[in-house]
Amino acid sequence: MTTPPIHDHPERSHDAALESGGGGGPPVEEDSPSSTAAERSVVGAKGGESGEPTRDAVVAPVPHRWGVLRHTHYRTIFIASCFSYLGNWFEFVGTQWIVTEKTRQMIWSSYLGAAQLLPTVVLGLLGGIVADSVNRRTLMVVTQAAMMVIALGFALVVWINPSDDVLLRWLLVLALAQGVTIAFNNPAWQVLTPRLVPREELYRAITLNGIAFNAARAVGPALAGVIMALWNPVILFIFNAVTFVIVLAAVTTTPDAPAPPERAGWWKRLDVMWRDTKEAGEFIFLRPGPRAAFLAMVIFATFATPIMRFLSMFVSNVYHKDEKVFGVMTGVMGAGAVIGGLLMKKVPAWYPKHHFIPLSMLLGGIWILLFSLSNDLWIAGTLMIFVGWFWMWAFNSSMAALQLLVPDTMRGRVLSVVNVAALGLMPAGYFLANGVGEFSAGMVKRHWPVWWDDGLSTQLGVGICAAICIGAGIVMLIWRTPEVDGLKPGDAGYQRVPGFWRGVSAAVHQPRPTLVCPKCSYPFAPTGQTPPVDEEGMARCAECGACTRVRQGGRAV
Repeated sequence: MTTPPIHDHPERSHDAALESGGGGGPPVEEDSPSSTAAERSVVGAKGGESGEPTRDAVVAPVPHRWGVLRHTHYRTIFIASCFSYLGNWFEFVGTQWIVTEKTRQMIWSSYLGAAQLLPTVVLGLLGGIVADSVNRRTLMVVTQAAMMVIALGFALVVWINPSDDVLLRWLLVLALAQGVTIAFNNPAWQVLTPRLVPREELYRAITLNGIAFNAARAVGPALAGVIMALWNPVILFIFNAVTFVIVLAAVTTTPDAPAPPERAGWWKRLDVMWRDTKEAGEFIFLRPGPRAAFLAMVIFATFATPIMRFLSMFVSNVYHKDEKVFGVMTGVMGAGAVIGGLLMKKVPAWYPKHHFIPLSMLLGGIWILLFSLSNDLWIAGTLMIFVGWFWMWAFNSSMAALQLLVPDTMRGRVLSVVNVAALGLMPAGYFLANGVGEFSAGMVKRHWPVWWDDGLSTQLGVGICAAICIGAGIVMLIWRTPEVDGLKPGDAGYQRVPGFWRGVSAAVHQPRPTLVCPKCSYPFAPTGQTPPVDEEGMARCAECGACTRVRQGGRAV
């Protein structure tokens, strides 16, 4: 299994990366779903007095018909990942539906998620240090091979089909083993894409990875539901195991990534490990930009992901449908995420990530809340499109912001801290949704029994978590962090004036039109500046000498 974006953690995978995986931002090429880093790197530079960027900008690449896929090694990994993403969703649908059918309890879905994710809390930081200290290609080969064996273990247990208690225990054991492996696989996989594409195309590659993952989500779950209904779920797990062979073959073709010589013997020196962990923590928590992107990702990962974990409970207990509908609903969310990725090109290039990230969190929370309140399958399916849309935007934009801020020398360690927090706190969201949902539904059953049904706890739990996402998005829109876009105090476009509408509109970053001479089209002044005028309000063209009257605000009359 490749590592899909955090946001899309179907079970044991994560781009968290959340590669999100998963950012906001429009593309500049027709064949690419996201903007270049260059476009975002100068966001806000035209909103100040000078109208000129105040920090180094990355030069955008020359458009190419294949876009970022023209890079051979990245293209090979991308194609292999598409197969693996499909396998991921096959396994997700299989395990989730088996647990739901055997127990029909939210708590067991929470146990399964905790078994898969909590090992990252314990071993995630070590995994990041290992990824920065050993041959990264070799590490990926080892971890991918281990996960292939675990995938075969899932297939074997489901094929044997022991008693319910034994089956559930084995699923938890295998999920735990999977989580341990992911703790080391994630950091190595997350630093792979930056090694295969130029920095100025990293944003585009991350978004393309997220679109591929969600395209697999649009197809895989629906197909998996049909396979389970018509044949045996073992087929799902066998297919997933086979996809690891494809990924292993692709990884071996990538450039070698030997360990830095200065990190030889790192495992013998606890002081080195402590220093590495401290440096990664300081980078995230002591710098406003990385800290804000990190918090956005962690909050959304904790309080938005319960909708994925408990979607099978919605299908079974709220809509009273079967596994085919579960697969279709998961697929609809994936289709929405693909739409969201493609529509990033409609987001203005000047709209900065420190506005885009909290706005995506807010809208994602709103659509999840509306979904949780719906009892009608068709309405819920329609709402799920928008859930996937803004799910993609929230995770992808925050991960892309972090990837562009972190230096490559400590990328593995920094992303491992993100993994530990985001993946480690996902189970907290599951258990919170379960506990709050059960308590609230119990109160309703006691005092207003006419409103109670067996799916109410799932709806209330997911809805309350969505409300927390909404609140966090509003707060982060009001009190914004320009450092997310690499801006510093004094830079054009750097503004921390609180205000909700300021956060939504980002008007201070919107480029003002350039006044040009009506005769020769030569600009009267740099972009965003008001041209000099005489006492009669006339501006003179420096190129041809023609005069134009300028009214207040710098516009021609």
